[in-house]
Amino acid sequence: MPYHVPVLLKEVITTLQPRAGGLYVDGTLGGGGHAAEILRACSPDGRLVGLDWDEDALASARERLGEFGDRVQLVGKNFAELEAVLMALGITTVDGVMFDLGVSSHQFDEPSRGFSVVREGLLDMRMSRQLVTSARDLVRTASESELADIFFHYGEERRARGIARAIVRARERGEPLETTGDLARLCGPRRGKIHPATRVFQALRIAVNDELGNLKRGLVAAVRVLRSGGRVAVISFHSLEDRIVKRFFLEQQAAGVLEVVTKKPVMASDEEVAANPRSRSAKLRVAQKV
Repeated sequence: MPYHVPVLLKEVITTLQPRAGGLYVDGTLGGGGHAAEILRACSPDGRLVGLDWDEDALASARERLGEFGDRVQLVGKNFAELEAVLMALGITTVDGVMFDLGVSSHQFDEPSRGFSVVREGLLDMRMSRQLVTSARDLVRTASESELADIFFHYGEERRARGIARAIVRARERGEPLETTGDLARLCGPRRGKIHPATRVFQALRIAVNDELGNLKRGLVAAVRVLRSGGRVAVISFHSLEDRIVKRFFLEQQAAGVLEVVTKKPVMASDEEVAANPRSRSAKLRVAQKV
């Protein structure tokens, strides 16, 4: 079982246009699926710097990318620190940057990580174990209004206040709030295909990992390190991320810094969705530095 099944793989290579001798950054390395294809496409002498702040992902990618030898450098950092990482490596400009946002297949499928609504495990949700605050900490200590704001703004959950109230009342009754199941049960019974806790889990994950803040910082860093003609490709999985990427690209285009390559987001084919249902919500946007 691979660590992560990369989505829109062909589309990323087609739009990022890796070439021999180029230097590329995969800011969300995961299991190294996208990175491996980029390295193959820029052979024989193209190079790649891969970043991921998940220790498990780095270990998996290191094994998968071993065949490329010194053409690849792996760094245990979040892509928000992209510019500082490259400076430390003595790199000033690159030919392309890609981000594959969200949670990897491994993170979802590993119960101990606490990302999945349907897999019982500790309520963690930290993408890096170096982060101090977990989802469990937020659920156990945040006020009702703080929880409601998190659920509404990061999960677009209409029942944000009611769920936040249920959590606080459960705390007052001394009920355990340790596992994914403990939280999921407070979000109501399941009706239909979508679990009622899905948006709450998304919101907590975004809050714990500051995903939207890191995305904004990562996009700024990517544009700063791109050479003229270099491209940045971003795969997002929900409207909050996609909105940030779309708005940033358009603002940079209006400022004469970027030119948007994908007028509409590139979506997974029917064949890919059938083979990997998690690709259904993936959206790829690409822009080129002027």
